[in-house]
Amino acid sequence: MAEDFRPTASIEMLRRRSELTMAIHTFFQKQDFVHVETPLVSHDTVVDRHIEPVPISRSSFTGSAIDDRPMWLQTSPEFAMKRLLSTGLEAGMTSIYQITKAFRQGEQGRRHNPEFTMLEWYRCGDGLEEGMQLLSDFAATVLNRSASNTVSYRDAFLKHAQIDPFTASDNALAGLCRAKIKIAERFTENQPRDFWLDLILVHLVQPQLGVDAPTIVYDWPASQSALAIVREDEYPVAERFELYVDGVELANGYHELLDVDELLRRNELVNQQRLADGNSALPVESRLLDAMRAGMPACAGVAVGVDRLLMVLTGADSIADVMAFGFDKS
Repeated sequence: MAEDFRPTASIEMLRRRSELTMAIHTFFQKQDFVHVETPLVSHDTVVDRHIEPVPISRSSFTGSAIDDRPMWLQTSPEFAMKRLLSTGLEAGMTSIYQITKAFRQGEQGRRHNPEFTMLEWYRCGDGLEEGMQLLSDFAATVLNRSASNTVSYRDAFLKHAQIDPFTASDNALAGLCRAKIKIAERFTENQPRDFWLDLILVHLVQPQLGVDAPTIVYDWPASQSALAIVREDEYPVAERFELYVDGVELANGYHELLDVDELLRRNELVNQQRLADGNSALPVESRLLDAMRAGMPACAGVAVGVDRLLMVLTGADSIADVMAFGFDKS
């Protein structure tokens, strides 16, 4: 107990963290981005099946016993940053970034901490290709690595798992999991398709990604689009892209959805899934939707886990090793 006051990261690691933060700021200043700050607590929250936000009563801040409307610690600054883009376009604020804290319930482990540091950026006018190029430039500069390789989600599965994620049957996906992934034995056959795809990605594909050079995986299944545009191709694909380095997922990016009705439809579907999973529904309406109705500009955005980025840079084994105080000592 007497030692609990001590940090979980070494002083040298904290110096490396400071250097990384400065490198991030330098990169975006050279790209003519504006650094912004948005609230950690909001009336809105990202609606995601697998991300659980931390609720806070509004009365905790107002002091009013009758004002019990829910607010949320932010799982990402996404909503507020997009609202800034919607109002700042005429004033020339077309490229913004932020380094901030984010919070998620139930996420604690070797690479997860309930409170963590997130870098997020948006640039107006970017589509899928431009978004991936900027992410590649960022990774090369900050990690001092070569330019990123790019591979489609489909080709990554074909190469590393020898299965087509778009044409294989659910039974075939489940069969591969049971044959190749030990933990798959504990799950029943009637899991949703995306469950099996995620198992294959995490256990068979991801460990092979970004080993020789950073790798960006793009064109994800439409069912995993989140807030990305879906493009009608041979099979509908989400214009989503993720960065992997040394088998670790570091960044998630979207060619951002602009269709209000489509976002409402996705929010309602996700809430149905959350209720089926035994979780509570999240607010479908938001100030982001109001901003989109007013006219959000076309853009691409990326979120990066700064703590994981530092883990890859330093070879640290645990996320607590790169934080001044991990969750258990916070």
